[in-house]
Amino acid sequence: MKYLFGSLFMALLGACIALFAYTKIIERPSATQIKDSSQVEARNAEALLTSYAMQEGQIDFTYAAEQTVHAVVHVRTKSTVTPQASNPFWEYFYGDNYSRPRERQGYGSGVIITADGYIVTNNHVIEDAENVEVKLNDNRVFEAEIVGHDPSTDIALLKVTASGLPYIKYGDSDRLRLGEWVLAVGNPFSTNEFNLTSTVTAGIVSAKGRNLNILDSD
Repeated sequence: MKYLFGSLFMALLGACIALFAYTKIIERPSATQIKDSSQVEARNAEALLTSYAMQEGQIDFTYAAEQTVHAVVHVRTKSTVTPQASNPFWEYFYGDNYSRPRERQGYGSGVIITADGYIVTNNHVIEDAENVEVKLNDNRVFEAEIVGHDPSTDIALLKVTASGLPYIKYGDSDRLRLGEWVLAVGNPFSTNEFNLTSTVTAGIVSAKGRNLNILDSD
């Protein structure tokens, strides 16, 4: 009887251990793998695709960041500013230099949207600019032409003479959902003194379809 009860106890203990291992290890979901690069192209506009491999419970932005930083550029502008009228107060401190024309520089970010050099930026970055330069993430510099701009939406379109540029594809904003993770990539600080390149940060979609009443009625 002692050997019989001992055998039953060991069998029961083994069954419990096997059940625990099965539920915790064997049925555990494996990491999502994308082995074929064609799958990435097919799902390029899907917000859920952020990495070649995403571990369970981990958000990985490495793939999305690597695919976007090279298409974000630094925009540098120059313009000449002439005071419209003399001001005795400022002339007292700055002398005749106040009333003389002086150069003003502006900085901002832009996004390459086509391989042949069309770039979207903000209107306030290039407004009244006489010269516009674009610096890529690989430190190449191009003269840019202002194709068009719209102050009401603060959008401007630039064009550089180049080919084979990295660019960012448009996604479907109708498929965007509240709470989804998004990346923000910018390059506004690449000056002669500070050779900084694109930077990446992350957040979530907080709202959609907000009307800011900035579009003209027509």
